[in-house]
Amino acid sequence: MERNKRLKLEVTAEKCRRNVLRMVESSGHGHLGGAFSCIDIVTALYFYKMKIRPEEPDWKERDRFLLSAGHKCMAQYAVLAEKGFFDKSVLDTYGKLGTKIPGHPDMHKLLGIEANTGALGHGLSIADGMALGLRGKAKVYVIMGDGELAEGSNWEAAAAAAHYHLDNLTVFVDFNGLQISGQVEKIMNYVPIDEHFKAFGWAVENIDGNSMEEIIDVLDRLPLQKGRPTAIVAHTIKAKGITFAENQAKYHFWSPKNGELQQAIEECEAKIGKIAQEIM
Repeated sequence: MERNKRLKLEVTAEKCRRNVLRMVESSGHGHLGGAFSCIDIVTALYFYKMKIRPEEPDWKERDRFLLSAGHKCMAQYAVLAEKGFFDKSVLDTYGKLGTKIPGHPDMHKLLGIEANTGALGHGLSIADGMALGLRGKAKVYVIMGDGELAEGSNWEAAAAAAHYHLDNLTVFVDFNGLQISGQVEKIMNYVPIDEHFKAFGWAVENIDGNSMEEIIDVLDRLPLQKGRPTAIVAHTIKAKGITFAENQAKYHFWSPKNGELQQAIEECEAKIGKIAQEIM
């Protein structure tokens, strides 16, 4: 990919991180760790890959995106706002009574949300049905959490996707290695994740999920194998982009204290400025 185009996607991802911090400013808390680990992928999907119309969110021919790990919804809200699905002032209602952007995605409250998610393990099953119905018409993309893999419904859905040859279905596993209770491998170990999906008949690739270059490269090669669904194991860093929070389980759900939020904002805005200066 041309360097300037990649840099523009990178600066967009940082602007979306800033949007997440705006929501934290509003509510005083939020599931920041997973939102920041997956936001590069969400940005690439909406600003580079997916066939969508922000001015017509229910366009029948659109590609679909499902955030199976619904608690990471601040990432999706941030990207939808940046893409123009709704005015950014709505971000200031996060955590407020009657908001359109609650703590888990709600398709009845916000256009652009394809399904209610939050009870983990449901997203892939829903995506299977969408991909089956949209085969030959549109693509379906899913982001799952690594901690979510312990839900058995995921593996029933994985088997069904392979059985029905859903090569219009792509799953990203946000593999940051941490969930709210600690290290994923110690709580319920599914490593090597790639081998599990391969055993179910999927085409699989590992990438750095916080590298825009690697994300775009794999998106350009989809489907990885004709007739098979694709699983991309995205190795990410929890709370990526905030130096004091990175790779720490305690920032899975964050209630900022002692100037943490201001420091995070300053780091984010500094990175936006730095990347913007590199764009020619």
